[in-house]
Amino acid sequence: TASIRRNSNRVAVSHLHRQQYGRLYPVLLVHTDGSTIRLRYKEPKRILMLPLDSSALPEAERKARLRKQFPGKPKPRMEEDIQGIDLDTYKRFWKK
Repeated sequence: TASIRRNSNRVAVSHLHRQQYGRLYPVLLVHTDGSTIRLRYKEPKRILMLPLDSSALPEAERKARLRKQFPGKPKPRMEEDIQGIDLDTYKRFWKK
Protein backbone atom coordinates (compact mmCIF):
# COMPACT_ATOMS: atom_id res chain seq x y z
CA THR A 1 0.00 0.00 0.00
CA ALA A 2 1.13 3.53 -0.73
CA SER A 3 1.42 5.90 2.16
CA ILE A 4 -0.34 9.25 2.00
CA ARG A 5 1.94 12.17 2.70
CA ARG A 6 0.17 14.83 4.77
CA ASN A 7 2.16 18.03 4.37
CA SER A 8 1.85 21.53 2.88
CA ASN A 9 2.81 20.40 -0.65
CA ARG A 10 -0.37 18.36 -1.02
CA VAL A 11 -2.53 21.49 -1.25
CA ALA A 12 -0.63 22.85 -4.24
CA VAL A 13 -1.58 19.82 -6.33
CA SER A 14 -5.35 20.01 -5.79
CA HIS A 15 -7.63 22.44 -7.61
CA LEU A 16 -11.31 23.29 -8.00
CA HIS A 17 -13.04 21.02 -10.51
CA ARG A 18 -15.07 23.33 -12.72
CA GLN A 19 -15.32 24.37 -16.35
CA GLN A 20 -14.28 28.03 -15.98
CA TYR A 21 -11.47 29.30 -13.80
CA GLY A 22 -12.73 32.84 -13.26
CA ARG A 23 -11.85 35.13 -10.37
CA LEU A 24 -14.16 34.60 -7.39
CA TYR A 25 -14.42 37.07 -4.50
CA PRO A 26 -15.24 36.31 -0.84
CA VAL A 27 -18.81 37.46 -0.04
CA LEU A 28 -21.01 37.30 3.05
CA LEU A 29 -24.43 35.81 2.19
CA VAL A 30 -27.27 36.84 4.54
CA HIS A 31 -30.39 34.66 4.70
CA THR A 32 -33.83 36.08 5.49
CA ASP A 33 -33.70 34.69 9.05
CA GLY A 34 -30.42 36.54 9.74
CA SER A 35 -27.99 33.62 9.45
CA THR A 36 -24.84 34.23 7.41
CA ILE A 37 -22.56 32.14 5.20
CA ARG A 38 -19.19 33.03 3.66
CA LEU A 39 -18.93 32.02 0.00
CA ARG A 40 -17.13 32.91 -3.22
CA TYR A 41 -19.05 35.07 -5.73
CA LYS A 42 -18.27 36.28 -9.25
CA GLU A 43 -18.67 40.01 -8.40
CA PRO A 44 -16.73 41.88 -5.70
CA LYS A 45 -19.43 42.62 -3.11
CA ARG A 46 -19.26 42.73 0.67
CA ILE A 47 -22.77 41.52 1.51
CA LEU A 48 -25.29 39.64 -0.62
CA MET A 49 -28.82 39.44 0.80
CA LEU A 50 -31.46 36.93 -0.23
CA PRO A 51 -34.91 38.37 -1.04
CA LEU A 52 -37.57 38.21 1.66
CA ASP A 53 -40.64 36.03 1.07
CA SER A 54 -43.48 38.54 1.41
CA SER A 55 -46.19 35.85 1.52
CA ALA A 56 -44.94 34.70 4.95
CA LEU A 57 -45.14 38.22 6.49
CA PRO A 58 -48.15 39.60 8.38
CA GLU A 59 -50.47 41.78 6.30
CA ALA A 60 -49.55 45.07 8.03
CA GLU A 61 -45.80 44.53 7.63
CA ARG A 62 -46.20 43.43 4.01
CA LYS A 63 -48.13 46.63 3.16
CA ALA A 64 -45.55 48.76 4.98
CA ARG A 65 -42.72 47.19 2.96
CA LEU A 66 -44.62 47.74 -0.30
CA ARG A 67 -45.21 51.42 0.59
CA LYS A 68 -41.50 51.82 1.34
CA GLN A 69 -40.49 50.08 -1.91
CA PHE A 70 -42.93 52.00 -4.16
CA PRO A 71 -43.41 55.52 -2.78
CA GLY A 72 -46.28 57.68 -3.99
CA LYS A 73 -46.12 60.53 -6.47
CA PRO A 74 -44.13 63.57 -5.37
CA LYS A 75 -46.18 66.54 -4.26
CA PRO A 76 -46.05 69.56 -6.59
CA ARG A 77 -43.98 72.47 -5.30
CA MET A 78 -45.56 75.86 -4.89
CA GLU A 79 -43.80 78.48 -7.01
CA GLU A 80 -42.84 81.75 -5.37
CA ASP A 81 -44.32 84.97 -6.64
CA ILE A 82 -41.81 87.47 -7.94
CA GLN A 83 -44.15 90.29 -6.93
CA GLY A 84 -43.65 89.58 -3.21
CA ILE A 85 -39.81 89.73 -3.27
CA ASP A 86 -38.04 92.91 -2.17
CA LEU A 87 -35.29 93.47 -4.76
CA ASP A 88 -33.38 95.94 -2.59
CA THR A 89 -32.30 93.12 -0.25
CA TYR A 90 -30.52 91.35 -3.14
CA LYS A 91 -29.01 94.53 -4.65
CA ARG A 92 -25.53 93.74 -3.27
CA PHE A 93 -25.30 90.51 -5.31
CA TRP A 94 -25.74 92.22 -8.69
CA LYS A 95 -22.74 92.90 -10.85
CA LYS A 96 -22.07 96.46 -11.94
